[in-house]
Amino acid sequence: MQPLFIADHLALDFINSAYGVKPNHVEHLNHDEQVIAWLRDAKVLSENSHLPLVKKPGQLLKSALYLRENARELLLLRSRQLAGDATLINQLLARSSAYQQIVWQAPDTPELVQHRNFLTLEDVLIPVAESIASLLVEGNFALIRKCENPECSLWFYDKTKSHQRRWCSMAVCGNRMKVAAFRARKTDTNAVD
Repeated sequence: MQPLFIADHLALDFINSAYGVKPNHVEHLNHDEQVIAWLRDAKVLSENSHLPLVKKPGQLLKSALYLRENARELLLLRSRQLAGDATLINQLLARSSAYQQIVWQAPDTPELVQHRNFLTLEDVLIPVAESIASLLVEGNFALIRKCENPECSLWFYDKTKSHQRRWCSMAVCGNRMKVAAFRARKTDTNAVD
């Protein structure tokens, strides 16, 4: 199963890299290679990024899972207007060695391209930490929601024009909920007859 990128925000997509309850729980981060694949799928890490050598297999996975759980906890606290401990995210942010360069291939318009030096393999999580920090500080928490399907655990940032988005995905939960509501109305109508 492919990772879901339906949240309209990198931090929420990262939190959504695990979802559902047993027996239907889905986990997209099971080993270091899957973390790297997820970051590439999320367009945070390019295919030609130079990654440091793995010194401790499983350490990237451990760091990613810890970051994800910390992000989920901070999201819930922020949505309830409570303070949280951002130590882990701040530690990752402090390790950043990002820089920009102009790429200008005549006669094209020049563009500014972001580059990163990764000193340790865990540094590949820095862009995710930056996204989490941005969401917590600048996000409109009136528009950050959990899917209204009670069986769904996915979060999303409602960037629709009307701000009426209710489900993680119309194709999945939206259709299920509409069919369930239709059946309930039909059952109620039949009960009245």
